[in-house]
Amino acid sequence: MALEEIEGQPRAVALLQRALEGGRVAHAYAFVGPAGSGRTATALAFAHALLCETGRACGQCRGCRLAVAGKHPDLHVIVPTPPESNPKGARAIRIGAVRELEREAALRPVIARQKIFVLDDADRMTGETPQAILKTLEEPPAHTVLILILARTRAVPATVISRCQLVRFAPREDGQAEARDEAVALLAEVRDKGVEALFRRSQAFDRDRERAERVVDAMWLFARDLLVARAGGPLALLAHSDQAETIAREAERWTLDGILAVIDLCREAREALAVNVTPRLTVEIVASRLALGAA
Repeated sequence: MALEEIEGQPRAVALLQRALEGGRVAHAYAFVGPAGSGRTATALAFAHALLCETGRACGQCRGCRLAVAGKHPDLHVIVPTPPESNPKGARAIRIGAVRELEREAALRPVIARQKIFVLDDADRMTGETPQAILKTLEEPPAHTVLILILARTRAVPATVISRCQLVRFAPREDGQAEARDEAVALLAEVRDKGVEALFRRSQAFDRDRERAERVVDAMWLFARDLLVARAGGPLALLAHSDQAETIAREAERWTLDGILAVIDLCREAREALAVNVTPRLTVEIVASRLALGAA
C-alpha cells in the first residue's frame, strides 16, 4: 500500500510525504493514536516508500515486491509475543527482541539504502525494554529508521518520545461508529440474556486486541454521556447526541457515584489493555458492570 492510499489521516500522510520528498527522514518516529486509526498500515506504507528503488513505493521494483510479500531483508516488524515458556501467556515486547533489534541495526542494509524497524504495539514493552530502546535512539546506527506504534505518548518514558518525531493519528469515524454499535449490542444482549451471553460473545476479543480496545473506548464514552445527562449538562456535550433520549432514560437508573465508578473502571481497563491484560476478560468486566451495575 502506498501512502496516498491511506484514508482518514491527511495530516500524518502529508508530514511523511514531505519528509520523503525533501529527503529529511528522521531516524525515529512515534506514530501515536487509537487502535484502528491506521498507524501500522501507515508505518508499513512509509517503510515501503523508503525501501523502494524509486523512493515512492512504485510497486514494481524488487524492493517493493519483497516488502509487499513480507520478505524484504531490510524491513523488520517487531510485535508482542508470549513468553517462550508459556505460549498462552501475555504478549509483550521483551528485552530479547530489542537486543536482537540492536544487533540487526548495527549491520549494514542488505539491499536497500536503509533498514526499517517497526515496533507494533510498542506500549507493551516490559521491564527494561524501554531503556534498551532509548540506547538505540540516543546513538542511532547509520542508515536506520525506527518507528514506534503507540496508543499514547505516556505509554513509554518521556526520554524515549523526546527522541522521536511525533506523528499523531486521529480516531477514524467509521471505526468509532462500528465500535459504538458493537458495544450497544453487547450491553443489550447482556441485559436481555444475562452474563452467559456475554461470555459467548466475548470469545472473539481474545483474537483481536484492537477490537477490544475500541469497544472499551466506546463504553467509556457511553459512561461519560451518562454522567453528562445525570448531571443535567447540555445535549451538545454528548458524544452520542443522536441517542440523547436513550441516554437520559439510562442515566436515571444510576447515581453519580455509580457512573464515576464505571468511568474509573473503563480508564483502568484501557490502561490494562495497553499493558497486556487478557482482552476477553477486560471486556467482560466492563460490559457486565455497565450493563448490570445499576440494575
